[in-house]
Amino acid sequence: MMRIDKMISSMGIASRREIAKVAKNGGILVDGIVVKDPSRHIDPEKSTVTYLGRVLRYQTFTYVMLNKPTGYVSATEDTRLPYVLELLSPEHQKMGLFPVGRLDRDTTGLMILTNNGTLAHDLLSPKHHVEKEYRFTLERPLVSCAEERLLEGITIDGGERCKSARLLCDDDRMGGVIVLTEGKYHEIKRMMEALDNRIVTLERIRFAAIPLDNALARGAWRELTEEEITVLLSHKK
Repeated sequence: MMRIDKMISSMGIASRREIAKVAKNGGILVDGIVVKDPSRHIDPEKSTVTYLGRVLRYQTFTYVMLNKPTGYVSATEDTRLPYVLELLSPEHQKMGLFPVGRLDRDTTGLMILTNNGTLAHDLLSPKHHVEKEYRFTLERPLVSCAEERLLEGITIDGGERCKSARLLCDDDRMGGVIVLTEGKYHEIKRMMEALDNRIVTLERIRFAAIPLDNALARGAWRELTEEEITVLLSHKK
């Protein structure tokens, strides 16, 4: 059971003070009946709540797919730089969403945001081996031994050894796709530097078994489908 005002405010629709005013004026219905006391407890999974004529669909957690553009930092707030949460709707910005992992400021592509902290922790845990796939282009052709070295686990600057990664190069070896199961700081860039090369562009195109929606323009977003949410939840402990 949950208070009506808590349910509505948790969805980012309005503050509790605003909700109280709307309720007083008859703007909230529960199962078709006007309710003027927003502190009333209901079952949000079973009751139909209408707020100012809008039927609300309550969900405990929210999951969003964002096609991150360049120039944005993977943060919920920043005083100096544009941050990814600013790309969402005002309602979604109030839901406590945060990025699952980080993409560098100049890296584009698929980013998952949620307010499910437990699941985010599981998705990022090295124990779960959640795959992330990236499309990249390079400054010059990649050396012929690159695939083998990455598969074996390449050592990057500072002596850190990376986990095995799968690499599929384009015919001209000026780009390709790479699949990782970990997320070290600037990992792909440092891998390529260890191979005497440099990343020019980098785009995440898959997270777990969820591909980037090609219908999403840079900076656009949508909530995950039920099928995509099921994919994420399959990695939960």
